[in-house]
Amino acid sequence: MSKLSATVDRFVEERRLLAAGIRLIAGIDEAGRGPLAGPVLAAAVVFPEETIRDGLPADLAGLNDSKQLTAAQREFFFGVLTGWPDLDFSIARVEPDLIDQWNILRATHRAMHEAVSNLRRRPQHVLVDGLPVATLPLPHTALVKGDARSYSIAAASVLAKVTRDRIMATYDRLYPAYGFARHKGYPTREHLAALARHGPCPIHRRSFAPLKPVPGREFAAFTR
Repeated sequence: MSKLSATVDRFVEERRLLAAGIRLIAGIDEAGRGPLAGPVLAAAVVFPEETIRDGLPADLAGLNDSKQLTAAQREFFFGVLTGWPDLDFSIARVEPDLIDQWNILRATHRAMHEAVSNLRRRPQHVLVDGLPVATLPLPHTALVKGDARSYSIAAASVLAKVTRDRIMATYDRLYPAYGFARHKGYPTREHLAALARHGPCPIHRRSFAPLKPVPGREFAAFTR
């Protein structure tokens, strides 16, 4: 892959760690904390050291926080990242029943832990989007808005987001009444109206409002 100078340097944190003698640096991010249905996912990405030093390949020009990309851009970057032999990455998921059992924060941290643990080589340091992860058994740096500040986190955000969107498209075929392919399980008006008509299906998170029973409160109240 040819190299391209980035207009925004999103390897600042990674280069700081390289300068401190840390060679294996993972970025992790999650997808699916907010939806009412489906799994929560986390991805971990370790770029080759020479990429951190020299810059992204030209095929990854424009890589950014997945929320700032179109669906087509996310799919393109997903293909480049997963097809790159020198990139170490892992994707993990936690299902709705465990989200209900543990709570979404614990489930998200579990997915992050599994994603990092399943990398080919154990990273020496992890860059995390958002807040620190107390249960992560590795040195890590939490970066607010990290998916827009670190290419490692941005790449992880793309892998997690695209994988989860594909999962929800599959669930849409299994449970077509809910429109999962369109809203991905988030509490849109369409989704809440479907819940009011049909009630929850097997992939809904029963511990999430408005699914969690509240006396005197019905799904229909959330569709107005």
